[in-house]
Order: sequence, then structure tokens, then C-alpha cells
Amino acid sequence: MALRYVIKKRTFGFDKTKAEKYVAQNVITNTVDFRDLCEEITKVGMVPSGAVKFVLDALIDTLNLNLRKGISVQLGDFGCFRPGMNCVSQDTEKEVDSDTIRRVKIIFTPGYKFKEMLSKVSVQKAVVSDDGSISPEQPDPNPNPNPDDGKGEAPDPAA
Repeated sequence: MALRYVIKKRTFGFDKTKAEKYVAQNVITNTVDFRDLCEEITKVGMVPSGAVKFVLDALIDTLNLNLRKGISVQLGDFGCFRPGMNCVSQDTEKEVDSDTIRRVKIIFTPGYKFKEMLSKVSVQKAVVSDDGSISPEQPDPNPNPNPDDGKGEAPDPAA
């Protein structure tokens, strides 16, 4: 399945003209909650769901402790978490203080498996209908679950 996007009009305030432009915006089609994620990991990894939940909870707690100390946490192939901040720029060094920090955040840099997935993922324009449902702009080019054998005829189910 492809990532889907819709086209949205945006006003960009960083230029003097406040230009309105159009951008592609990712569509989130669903959300996997923590419990369901633990169940999926259990099925793939053959580890009891209680153990998976315990390890993930401990991972989150440990990440919090280290990030709060300003430590970057590298999780192997998964990626790296590090603390970051957005600040308001100032004209002089003396004007910069903690009040100029707008937001403290966590920055995630994906590992090679995620980067590989992103380089290969397909992207498809989506259409939002009046009832709010989301569908691909173009139907599946091969909706038939029993594709033909290349001869232009559908396979004979009696064969």
C-alpha cells in the first residue's frame, strides 16, 4: 500500500506577500495503539505480550531519563533520539536566554531500515469524499484477485 496525500492550500508567513500556495499533506489512515502494537510484536517475535509491554515501558522510561539529561540515545538499527529546541533568534549574544527558547522537543533520526523503507515507499494522491472517507485517486490497477495468465483470458475456476 502507498502513502497517501491530499492537496492543501497554505499561507506562508515567512515572506512579505503572505503568499498562498498548495502543498501535499500526508494522510494518516489509521492509528495503532500501544496494546495492539504489543500484540503485533508478540506475533512477530514470539514473546509474550506482557514481556513486550514491560520492555517497551522500560525503554520509554529510560529514554526519558537520558533525554532529560541532554544525552542522545542510539537504538541500533531503529534510530537515534536526541533532545532539541526551537529558539527565537536575537540580534546580540546577551539577548539570548531561556526565555528565547520557544519549544523543547525530541528529534528522531531514523536508522537504516527506516531510511531504506522511505526510499522505496510509493506515494499516491488520495481523494476525500463528502462523508470524510479517504480513497486512492485512481482505483487499484489490478483489483481482480485472480489475475489472468497474460493471454487476455481469466483463468477457468473449474480447471
